[in-house]
Amino acid sequence: MRKLFMAALLIACAAPFTFAQTATGGDYNKYDIYAGFSHDRVDIDGREGFNGVEGAITGNLSRYFGLKGDYSFHRKDFNGDTVDLHTLLGGVEIKDNAPETKVKPFAHALAGFQHARFRANGITGFTDTDNGFAAVVGGGLDFRVSPRVDFRAIQFDYNPTHFGGDTQHNFRIGVGIIFR
Repeated sequence: MRKLFMAALLIACAAPFTFAQTATGGDYNKYDIYAGFSHDRVDIDGREGFNGVEGAITGNLSRYFGLKGDYSFHRKDFNGDTVDLHTLLGGVEIKDNAPETKVKPFAHALAGFQHARFRANGITGFTDTDNGFAAVVGGGLDFRVSPRVDFRAIQFDYNPTHFGGDTQHNFRIGVGIIFR
């Protein structure tokens, strides 16, 4: 089952590359490439703020529907000890991808996994890692800047993760640029 899930996730993340030959034309943009800043509020003994980056590629199958692959990296320093969170997700996005649309609200639902790594700087060489389920359900608002560039003014996501038998109820917020 695990291999099947990983194969499906790989296909979902690689699907946008099949649309790279025709970027625009017709009645909708064929792909979006997003890069931006991300802040993750992580549910570990209270809420902790992790800063990081997010990148995503969406292959639009129609004017309103696309397949999306998303990667984010967040880091927090706790007095010399660091926690890194790598999240890889795949899923669907709903957005009006017409080239002439100026304001583009969107919604997405993604699932995948998160890799967490803890490094203790006080103890030489001590590192602990764990992998768990991760999902994102959310949306935001994009504004057209030019025919090839949009500005993501806000993205807000509910980001549950599941590690060690416990579910963490995380939230992330982001801003960035979209190229097509």
